[in-house]
Amino acid sequence: MLFSTPSLLAGLCRPLFAAALVLVLAVAPAQAQVAAPDVAARAYMLYDASAGQVLAERDADATVEPASLTKLMTAYLVFQALREGKLSLDQPLTVSERAWRTGMTDASRMYIQIGTQVRVEDLILGMIVQSGNDATVQLAEAVGGSVENFVAMMNRQAQAFGLKVTQFRNPEGLPAPGHVSTARELSVLATRLLLDFPNEAKYYTTKEFTYNKIKQSNRNLLLWRDPTVDGLKTGYTDAAGYCLIATAKRDMPAGPRRLVAVVLGSASRESRANEAQKLLNWGYSAWDAVKVYDARATITTATVWKGAAKEAKLGLLQPLVVTAPRGELGKLQTEITRTDPLLAPLTVGQNVGTLKITSNGKVLAQTPITVTEDVPLAGLLGRSWDSLRLWIR
Repeated sequence: MLFSTPSLLAGLCRPLFAAALVLVLAVAPAQAQVAAPDVAARAYMLYDASAGQVLAERDADATVEPASLTKLMTAYLVFQALREGKLSLDQPLTVSERAWRTGMTDASRMYIQIGTQVRVEDLILGMIVQSGNDATVQLAEAVGGSVENFVAMMNRQAQAFGLKVTQFRNPEGLPAPGHVSTARELSVLATRLLLDFPNEAKYYTTKEFTYNKIKQSNRNLLLWRDPTVDGLKTGYTDAAGYCLIATAKRDMPAGPRRLVAVVLGSASRESRANEAQKLLNWGYSAWDAVKVYDARATITTATVWKGAAKEAKLGLLQPLVVTAPRGELGKLQTEITRTDPLLAPLTVGQNVGTLKITSNGKVLAQTPITVTEDVPLAGLLGRSWDSLRLWIR
């Protein structure tokens, strides 16, 4: 059954709170409502992590070589191992020959030496700030027991995230057949890293790191240009071009918002930084975000059959945040599709329909609507009476 509420939602909008991060794989095509800037890259995506909406994209599902953006998955698994107590930040690791040899290439390296001991936290900084392939391999061996086992862990985690295209062949991102991803799936990976390990964000904002008297700078130029940028990772190979995942959190009139910009295949370090900055600035200037509904707020009620209560309260278990083009927030509308009749017993969290938020006919958000309070079965007499009424109906 379809229930449409044509009244405007402006009065229901509430400020977006800072901690909110939303991960949605099947996001609404919000980018269709406002023209995106011209971006000099092979593929890109701008994702509103506070609302779970894609604001702009081009060739976001094209298969690409992720280069050192691969290290985001390595970091995820390292942080997971730290959380589970399998590693500690002060734990010394003895540099293996494989890690050392990986660092002997012309690619990025931390300059760790075979047989020496290096703290886990120093290796993390070497991997994230310096993009050191040697540090990355050493961490992978520590977590997985071997690089091969660690790569299998990476691919299992990618599957757990729902990534369909992404395949890893190594932990550092050096070119290898079948080592691929997409802009869309990299945005999911980046958002999961931010969502699941917020306390580790400090590593991505570190501008410089010195190891063995060799100081190297973070290759994310936006860390020097934009104080709201707090990550995330750069990458480069000849085939991939210059890549950057940049994330920023800005205090906006409606509350703090986080955006994630994925730029793949730019022509230079300067270009990838400029294009990511362009996307972030556009996302903040051309779009507004509001919290439309609080968690467990009653959005509507529905008749319940055979229940101890005659009505069920319906709402959302999580807050609903929506991003819309600037000036369009007063035109938001809700549309609820519900499957009737609703038969007791009903339990909190049980899906009973779908809620859509639209603006000018465009779907901005779509989410299940759920029962927010339990409705147990009625007694025998009540159930019998409702059974008769349903039969007559």
